[in-house]
Amino acid sequence: MAQDKAEKVIPIPNGYKFLFGGTAGMMATCFVQPLDLLKNRMQMSGAGGKAKEYNSSVQALISIIQKEGVFTLYNGLSAGLLRQATYTTTRLGIYTWLFDLFTFDGKPPNFAIKASIGMIAGVCGAFVGTPAEVALIRMTSDGRLPPDKRRNYKSVIDALLRIWKEEGITTWWKGAVPTMGRALVVNAAQLATYSQTKQWLIGTGHFQEGIICHFFASMIAGLITTAASLPVDIIKTRIQNAKAAAGQKQPALFDVLTVIIKDEGILALWKGFMPYYFRLGPHTVLTFIFLEQFNSAYRRLHRHDNN
Repeated sequence: MAQDKAEKVIPIPNGYKFLFGGTAGMMATCFVQPLDLLKNRMQMSGAGGKAKEYNSSVQALISIIQKEGVFTLYNGLSAGLLRQATYTTTRLGIYTWLFDLFTFDGKPPNFAIKASIGMIAGVCGAFVGTPAEVALIRMTSDGRLPPDKRRNYKSVIDALLRIWKEEGITTWWKGAVPTMGRALVVNAAQLATYSQTKQWLIGTGHFQEGIICHFFASMIAGLITTAASLPVDIIKTRIQNAKAAAGQKQPALFDVLTVIIKDEGILALWKGFMPYYFRLGPHTVLTFIFLEQFNSAYRRLHRHDNN
């Protein structure tokens, strides 16, 4: 009890909050990267009116391991880590700044304001993280291309430099609008459903505030968030994976949407549902676990320093 009290009175500076948040997101990515690759491959299956490569996520997983090896599941990890370093850190920084801005006399903002600043922070973070997102999409999708058409990026730095040289620096922000749109939907859905789900679980009397409750609340909220955001995500993936020839106009959001529905059917907008869902929930839970460990370690260290 005394220990908890001591930990509560030790504030964590904003700079450390950003560092811990970004690092926690990067660590969680190391666990869920194979699901990101699987999700992107499923979303690219059947693109351009071609025959579907995979009928299910399980078939895709087995096929990728058999044809490309198990380590292929971690292709694009450097891009995934950079995405977390840019997106998560920016989102957390802006959210914390706005949260403090709307806190008056020690009273935190209400739920509507929290949701609003969460969405604003998510959109800003998505814009900053789009270059890493473009590299991630391409690196995870490369193995499905014929050998002579693969980009063979060596790392996220190599990917970004080659994209700049071969396609122009504006390509770094290809698909930025749907990327920001997805962040808007994800943050809105997560904030609303996670809070309400956690409250409902605790209200049943079978759960108490803690990691088990957070896990189940995250997975239930993730189901709703996945259904809401996946159509925007698949459009983003298709746009960012396309390589435009010199002078060729980038495909527009609604053009891609129309082509997908026309060639593949409306249900194609939810391709890769399972890997996307199983990535979203665990990534949130793992990020939370790592973040709490960093916060606790900081408080323990500074409590000893103060003593």
